[in-house]
Amino acid sequence: MRLEPYLCFYGKCDEALEFYKTALGGSYEVNRFGESPAGAGVDESWKDKVIHSTFTGDGFSFMASDGHPGSAPSPTGETEISLSLGMDAVADGERNFNALANGGKITMPFGAVPWGGTFGTVNDKYGVSWMITAAHG
Repeated sequence: MRLEPYLCFYGKCDEALEFYKTALGGSYEVNRFGESPAGAGVDESWKDKVIHSTFTGDGFSFMASDGHPGSAPSPTGETEISLSLGMDAVADGERNFNALANGGKITMPFGAVPWGGTFGTVNDKYGVSWMITAAHG
């Protein structure tokens, strides 16, 4: 199991990634809505937004996106931070997802996703946002 922070920049992901590259060094990879099957139904204004990115620096990494179409920052304007758990086995991912969902709120059911593997999101009973990813198998 791997735990990584996931940052949501609500339309400013490209800008934020460049800032962190300049400030901290490192590099990043970006996937855009328009390049993804999940982006087929999004508004044209979202086609170039970041659906997922991975930033890697010296001794650290994080993932980030622009959120999803229609998403907006919190009322205070703060960036949303989620914790992302990555696992190799789908059964482990499903078990952890269900355990975190107990008493919480499922925001995206755990299941197959167009970019491969299985994925789901849940806010646990303490309000922590979790993203669970598991490879096929």
